[in-house]
Amino acid sequence: MRTFYSALWYLLLPFLFLRLWLRGRKAPAYRQRWAERMAWGYRPGTLRNSLWVHAVSVGETLAAAPLIERLLTDHPDTPLLVTTTTPTGSERVKALFGDRVSHVYCPWEVPGALNRFMKAFDPQLVVVLETELWPNLCAAVKCHGAKLMLMNGRLSEKSYRGYGKLPRLVRPMMAQFDALAVQTPVEAERYVALGAWPERVHAIGSVKFDMTLDAVLRDRSAALRAQMGERRVWIAASTHPGEDEPVLAAHQQVLASHPDTLLVLVPRHPERFNDVAAQIRGKGLSLARRSAEASPADVQVYLADTMGELLMLFGTADLAFVGGSLVPVGGHNLLEPAAWEKPVLTGPHLHNFTAISRLLDDAGGLSVVNNEQELATTLLALFDDAERCRQQGQAAAAVVEANRGALEKGLGLISEQLGIN
Repeated sequence: MRTFYSALWYLLLPFLFLRLWLRGRKAPAYRQRWAERMAWGYRPGTLRNSLWVHAVSVGETLAAAPLIERLLTDHPDTPLLVTTTTPTGSERVKALFGDRVSHVYCPWEVPGALNRFMKAFDPQLVVVLETELWPNLCAAVKCHGAKLMLMNGRLSEKSYRGYGKLPRLVRPMMAQFDALAVQTPVEAERYVALGAWPERVHAIGSVKFDMTLDAVLRDRSAALRAQMGERRVWIAASTHPGEDEPVLAAHQQVLASHPDTLLVLVPRHPERFNDVAAQIRGKGLSLARRSAEASPADVQVYLADTMGELLMLFGTADLAFVGGSLVPVGGHNLLEPAAWEKPVLTGPHLHNFTAISRLLDDAGGLSVVNNEQELATTLLALFDDAERCRQQGQAAAAVVEANRGALEKGLGLISEQLGIN
C-alpha cells in the first residue's frame, strides 16, 4: 500500500510545484526555497544526533514554543532542528528562536527526499505536533534508526473516520510511534484503534494550556490599548474567507448602539490582508492598518495585518471572537484569549477543539454563536453587562489554570525516549 502511496506522490510533484507557484501570486514566499521541499542541496552530516521538532504552521509553532524553549534549556549541547511547511510558520520560527535552532522546510512525502533529509540532519528523536501523521516520514524516521514521538496529539471524529478508511496504510504508520502524547482519553482510544500500541499512548492534556503571558508581552499589549483610547474594543481573530463579512456586519450593529466601539480584525492568512482591507472600506468603515503603523485611535476597524502578534493583541480587547468557526474549518486556539481573562466567543464549527471548547463551555467561559445576528447580540449583551463580562472572563481563565501541566509530562516522555532518567 505504501508503494502505491509513494508512487502517487511522485506523480503529483509537478502539480505540487504548480500549486506553490500559484499561491505565490498573493504570498511570494511560496515561490522561494523550493529545493527544501525535496531536500536538495543538503550536505550529509549537516547536523549530528539532532532533535527534530516538526510544526506545520503558525498555530503549531506557537503551541510548540514553550516545548522548544525547554528543549534548548535542558539539552544545550544537542542540535535542535525545527521544521514547518508554510512560510508563515517559517517566519515565526525565525522570529522566536533566531539562530538558536536550525530551521528548514519539512520535505514532501517523497521517499528519496526524506532519505536525503535524514542523512543531512541525523535525528535521534523526531517530535511531530498534533496531527502530522505522514506514512513515509514515519517510515524514514524508523529506517534511520531514530525514535518517533507525537506531541500534543489530537484527532477529531472526522479525521478518525478518514484514517480508518485506509487501514493498510495507517496501521503500520501508527505502530511505528515510540510514544504518543495526546490531549484527551477519547483521542487516546482513537489512536489505539488506528493501530498505535496501547502502552505507548499517554493522555496528558494539551500543551496549549501551558502558555505564559510575560511582562514584556503584557506591557506591549497595554501600550497598544492605551493608543486605542477609552472605548469598547473587541477582536475577531484568525478569520477565514466567509467570516469577515458577518464579523463586519455584526460590528456595524454594535456601532449603531455604541458608535465609539473598535474592532481589531486579524485575518488568519497574510495573503488575504489586502482583500480584507478592501472589504472593510467597502462597508464604509474607517480603517487603520497595523503594518502601516497607523494609529488605532478614532477609527472603527484596526486591521492587524502583521504576523506573530495575536497573543499580544488579545490583551487589548474586552471581548474576543475566535474564527475558523463560523465556517467549517474546525476552530482555532480558544485558550489564548481565555488566558487574558477575556470572554470567548466562537462559531459552532469546533471539531478541532472539541475537548477545550467543552471545558470552557461547561465553566461558563464560552459563548457559541451561529451567525452575524447572534454574534452582534452576544457582543452587545456582554458590553452592556460588565459583571457578566467579568465573570465569563474569569471562568475562561480558571479553565486555563486548572489544566496546566501537559508540557512537563511531555518533556518527561521525551526524556524517556532519549534514555534520560
